[in-house]
Amino acid sequence: MRLLSMARSRPLASPSARPAHRSSSLVAALATAAGLLVALSPAASAADTTTDLGVDSSLYRPGDLALGNGKVFVSSGDKLVVAGMDGDLLGEVGGLTETSGLATSQDGTRLYAALVGPQQVVEIDTATLEITRSIDLPSYPCPTHLARSGQRLWVGYGCDSNGDGGVIGLDLTVTAPQPTVVASEIAGAPLLAANGSTLVVGQVATSTDHLFVYDVSGTPTLRGEIDGFTHDFGDVGGLAVIPDGSKFFSAASTERRTDLWDADSLERIRSYAGEPATEGFPSSVATSPDGAYVVVGGADGADLVMYDAVTGATIHALDNLAVAGGTGSLVFSGTDVFAVQAASSRRLHLWRVEDITFPASALTLTPPPGGVVNQPLTLTGRLELPGGAAAGAKPLTVTRRLPDGTTETLAGVTTAPDGTFTVTDTPAVGGAYIYAVLWDGDDAVRWSTTSAKVTVKNTSSLTVTGPSQWPVGAALTLSGVLLPTPPPSGWGYPLTVKRTVTNANGTVTTTLPGVPARKNGTYSFSDRPAETGHYTYTVEWVGNAGYTPAKAEHEVEVKQSIE
Repeated sequence: MRLLSMARSRPLASPSARPAHRSSSLVAALATAAGLLVALSPAASAADTTTDLGVDSSLYRPGDLALGNGKVFVSSGDKLVVAGMDGDLLGEVGGLTETSGLATSQDGTRLYAALVGPQQVVEIDTATLEITRSIDLPSYPCPTHLARSGQRLWVGYGCDSNGDGGVIGLDLTVTAPQPTVVASEIAGAPLLAANGSTLVVGQVATSTDHLFVYDVSGTPTLRGEIDGFTHDFGDVGGLAVIPDGSKFFSAASTERRTDLWDADSLERIRSYAGEPATEGFPSSVATSPDGAYVVVGGADGADLVMYDAVTGATIHALDNLAVAGGTGSLVFSGTDVFAVQAASSRRLHLWRVEDITFPASALTLTPPPGGVVNQPLTLTGRLELPGGAAAGAKPLTVTRRLPDGTTETLAGVTTAPDGTFTVTDTPAVGGAYIYAVLWDGDDAVRWSTTSAKVTVKNTSSLTVTGPSQWPVGAALTLSGVLLPTPPPSGWGYPLTVKRTVTNANGTVTTTLPGVPARKNGTYSFSDRPAETGHYTYTVEWVGNAGYTPAKAEHEVEVKQSIE
């Protein structure tokens, strides 16, 4: 089940200018349904936050992500962008060069950033955002990727695929740590992931990927190697080790799947992918703090997929409609997930996916076929809870997007015990209306939102006039007006004319040649009655995208002669 994350998009602005909590997600839902954002298949749920970070992606593995001391850090070029846990921008750490990989200390008070060109790792106080020390690595070119386990920081370095890359370890308890070589002669800067006593090193700059697994409980010792040719994987984009270090994940885009490996036996335990695995290119991976869930960026054709780590079942598949682009680094924070996304323009965004570990609720909303100005319309829907549990009385927020693009919050509605609800509205002008409904969730179930489009038409009218009596055989002319007057582009709107004659011979209805309405809405047509009887002329307009159909009738008694 894919859920579309109609996330509220936060431009760079002062905090006071930003809308609060999920209610603003309805604006994104409205815009999405109106076709202003990326069009994806309809689904329930989605109201996370998306923050424009105000920076573009750089050449040096842009957008690495780390959390510490209640802050979110994203690397980009000559700075680190800093945001709060709600996604609001707090500031930046500037004066850096070619920032790349990030990692935080165990207590979150220190942030470590790899600087590719200067060949340094800098330590930053996450409270003051001041640089507290710089660790020079003159013998290890292009430090790019970082991972931490315990009090040791692992650095993946290497500038290209000529074998100058490798991995070193730094003891963070030492004021001036001396590098300990873990691996060398690796093509390019290897990917890293660490937890517990396990360090996974990914060589990904060659035709065949290799994963090297180390025991780092003491002096780093190689447990073994997993080669991509034998185990059928390639283009590994992300690695993640579960908290106790006993297992790890690799996300490989070539095979469109994510694998779980035993960190001791180096055997593949299971794979995570849709059936069949024909969509998406897994680009990043992260595991929840308890190891129960794994999230993958770009899997199964979605921006973000969360699987049950034990069973492999897909729990959520989310698309962020606020950003058309790829998903990069991922980090869990309690029940939430943070992701860096790069738009097609290379602009970086921070996506906060709230309560992703909660089971999903689902909202459906069914619109009427259409609406008419100043006439009530009704939409019906249902809130569904996991396992078919009765929803009970749940308050819903309803927002309406008007044809001119403005939005309004309507009177809230409450679900019936079975989860059903009704939204009523009386639109005042014609055009496309988007109605969005949000349930804010609770302490155990993830919120959801959905939207529906209703086209509201203006009322049109049609008149037809002529004599009430007419002599048989004489030319008869009738005329009328189609209102409101069609705009200039409406010149030539066709009107259907039917003639029904009732006399001693019975009743016969004949369709006459169609008549176009003129630019000012007027029209006329002629007929020559060939026999006496009661004539009814019916004129109809089928309407268009903006106006309702209209119909008018005129009756004429045709006689042998009239006085």
